[in-house]
Amino acid sequence: MGLFDRFKVPSVSATEARELVRSGAQLIDVRETGEWNAGHAPQATHIPTGQVDARMNRFKKGKDIVVVCRSGNRSRSVTSKLRKQGYEAFSLSGGMRAWQSVGGQVMDRRGRSGRIA
Repeated sequence: MGLFDRFKVPSVSATEARELVRSGAQLIDVRETGEWNAGHAPQATHIPTGQVDARMNRFKKGKDIVVVCRSGNRSRSVTSKLRKQGYEAFSLSGGMRAWQSVGGQVMDRRGRSGRIA
């Protein structure tokens, strides 16, 4: 990704992301397994950044996709990649920290209240 490409990646606020997910958008969490286990949105599908290419079949064409990581850097990269493949993807600006700050639920791998690692 070039220096200025990151400014072209469509992003949504955490409030917009929650609304999109409520309306049927797919939420993809691209953080590493340890981060996911500590705390993730219960609606999310876990596909670590390094596995996105191999698991492209998990994404649904014709359906909005919200990509989330911890703070927004990895999700911008994955969103750019998905858009180049024809997916309607958006990066969640501010990542899981923003999601949690607007009341988005965060749970650990056992289904208990989680934390953003």
